[in-house]
Amino acid sequence: MILNVISQIVGFVGSLCLLLFGMNMLSNGIQKGAGSGLQKLLGKITGNRFYAVLTGIGVTAIIQSSGATTVMVVSFVNAEILTLEQAIGVIFGANIGTTVTAWIVSLFGFSFSIAAMAIPLFGFGYILKYFKKFKIHNFAESFMGFALLFMGLGLLKESLTLGPAASQIFSTINNWGIGGILLGVLLGALITALIHSSSAMTAIVLTMASNGTLSWELSASIVLGSNIGSTVDAVMSSFGASVNARRTAFVHVGFNVTGTLIALLIFKPFLKLIDFIVPLAPAENITTHIAMLHTIFNICATVLFVTFVNQIAMIARKVIKETQTEKDEHYHLPAILPHTRISADLYSYQIQTEISKMSAKVMEMFDSVCNSFMNPKNAEEENDHVKYLENYIDEMNAAITEFLQKCSRLPNANHDDRVHFSNLLHITDTLENLSDETCSLMHTVKKYVSNEDFNSSSIRAKEIEDYVERVRIFYEQVCVYFTVGFTQEEKFAGEAGDLIEQQIDATKKELKKASRKRLETGSSVKEELQYMDIVRKVERAGDCVYEISKNCNF
Repeated sequence: MILNVISQIVGFVGSLCLLLFGMNMLSNGIQKGAGSGLQKLLGKITGNRFYAVLTGIGVTAIIQSSGATTVMVVSFVNAEILTLEQAIGVIFGANIGTTVTAWIVSLFGFSFSIAAMAIPLFGFGYILKYFKKFKIHNFAESFMGFALLFMGLGLLKESLTLGPAASQIFSTINNWGIGGILLGVLLGALITALIHSSSAMTAIVLTMASNGTLSWELSASIVLGSNIGSTVDAVMSSFGASVNARRTAFVHVGFNVTGTLIALLIFKPFLKLIDFIVPLAPAENITTHIAMLHTIFNICATVLFVTFVNQIAMIARKVIKETQTEKDEHYHLPAILPHTRISADLYSYQIQTEISKMSAKVMEMFDSVCNSFMNPKNAEEENDHVKYLENYIDEMNAAITEFLQKCSRLPNANHDDRVHFSNLLHITDTLENLSDETCSLMHTVKKYVSNEDFNSSSIRAKEIEDYVERVRIFYEQVCVYFTVGFTQEEKFAGEAGDLIEQQIDATKKELKKASRKRLETGSSVKEELQYMDIVRKVERAGDCVYEISKNCNF
């Protein structure tokens, strides 16, 4: 007897793990196959809340994981790619999109032998791995994941064939009335939080309901509870994140808990509505009833709250306030630490945004150098600002480099991802070198323009100003290409970048030659040495910009 119980428990745990592994592989495979398309879709969401909801539905239905979608959303809010209001709409949609799994299990999991379908599907996916030439090998894991999901579901059906004693326990719980319903909600929430998948929890409920272990009411309460437990991924991903990321997780928890409480208040009428929509009695078609309940619940909750997105965001801001630590002058990387359920593309997209901010800080340093020539009286103030920016960029470089190193070690990062992360590492390091060169340049420029004999309208001042401006424009163009991309005809990593680099080097030689001539005619040695020091530092800054341009070829 004891051995049978142990065997059944071990079988259940094993089949559940296989089901979860299949879901995870399916999600990863679809994300790899789609590339950065899903992340870019999320990043381009406008202020239209209904478009945000539709995007959440679509992305979650594709990747088969509301947890993965909510982690993406929290990450994007943390990286300031999405606003809190936009994120709320996506979360509403993700709750609807996750119901697709319940329909797949309900419609296909109990109508034929899914185990027989799993083996050929797994084989097809394995063969796809070798079709790298056609760029379809990334979808191999999605087919293999589907196969393992079906296989796990088949084993789950066998392992959840409980004996009369277990069935009697659930029957007793069902007879507790409102107490039994609340216990079902609690069980659904706790188990979903433990296994990190509301889809898997729904599959378990569908399986147990189909073999008569769970009643219609108890199944419904467990499914409602799973909506609360599904928020655990968003909560965990918000630990250590920005205040807006924590607000996003708070909204997700609040939305799912409030929706569940409302459904419990009208529990009996709600079940009657499902019975009216779905043909046949629950006992004859219970899996469809459960899938329909899951869908109708999330649609109704979304319709009820979607018009109050701004008000919900306002409440979240009042409940979770920004602390003084988050307002200080030091840099904090707004990116979630690598999560194995998310494609490596997500982190690449976030870090590119942060590197763009880093490049903008370096542009501020360039602007300060140029401003010092136009307004020598402000040189001291501009120099202090450049020193602050240089320290801030050092902090950015340390944080981004550490994060990229972690990303390159992600198990789901392929060769292309690692090459891309390596390029981003090189760009980040070169930007930090460029900030050092610009800070050194600013220090020399400050001393140069502070001389009593300095004349901003002199030929020397104009020569240096034009030289700095040329490098600044080159850097500005490279930053634009890094941020928004470029076409084959516009690539600065090619001949155009080489040409500008050659022009910068040639200008340096011309300026050195002009300085020597001025020395021969009795010009101030100190002033000319400062002049040449500035020219050398501008040329080194140009080398850094050229190095960045070569690594912007994504």
